[in-house]
Amino acid sequence: MSAAGSFQRLSPTQIRAMKSGTPIVCLTAYTTPMARLLDEYCDLLLVGDSLGMVLYGLESTIAVTLDMMIAHGKAVMRGVAKSCVVVDMPFGSYQESKESAYRNAVRILQETGCDAVKLEGGEEMVETIAFLTARGIPVLGHIGLMPQQVHTAGGYRSVGHSDGEVAKIRRDAEAIGNSGAFAVVIEGTVEALAREVTMSIPVPTIGIGASVACNGQILVSDDMLGLFNDFTPRFVKRYDELGKRIGVAAGAYAQEVRSRTFPADEHTFKRRA
Repeated sequence: MSAAGSFQRLSPTQIRAMKSGTPIVCLTAYTTPMARLLDEYCDLLLVGDSLGMVLYGLESTIAVTLDMMIAHGKAVMRGVAKSCVVVDMPFGSYQESKESAYRNAVRILQETGCDAVKLEGGEEMVETIAFLTARGIPVLGHIGLMPQQVHTAGGYRSVGHSDGEVAKIRRDAEAIGNSGAFAVVIEGTVEALAREVTMSIPVPTIGIGASVACNGQILVSDDMLGLFNDFTPRFVKRYDELGKRIGVAAGAYAQEVRSRTFPADEHTFKRRA
């Protein structure tokens, strides 16, 4: 069955019901081929605005546009049969007002066919999340380290070290957990605090650089697969080194082209008799 229009995919409601039980497996996907490869193993695929850095070489997620997210959301949907697909709302697409957030979220859902949207923010986003969910738009929350706020936060760093940060994350978790969101991502947060808020809120938590006690885990697929060789965040475990393997394969190809051993006879076409 084609991914488009399929009702076999996990729904946000089903993800919410996974608060207790088997941990929720999540990865990012930005393209049709990657979605096809990951779909079998994941409960949720996130079309993350991290694509700005991963695919476009941007320094942060700030420059990612709504059109970019929709284009990649469409691509991922072509490759998915079973996973719940969530598309990030990019910077500037939801902060102005709950009404503008609604218009942009509707556009994402209508144009991609995805299952839900994700937006960053704690207490300040409660009214917006409630507005969206009351109007039929499932929302995945995101607290802790929030990449879209990197300029005001002073860079990419873990949070929950000071009393003030601890209090803020507790308030954010409680607010988002009761806002109507079906789950919440907790990023770059001190382990004990992530464990605490996971136990205290009614919806699943999905950790990235948080705690093994979270109800699920997510990583950027390209980090997990080792497609980048320059930097690995502390919270990433590399399950392969595809970047190095791609380099080896490209080197072998280059050597054969230069030595005229590729293409060989079996790679060429002959005139039919």
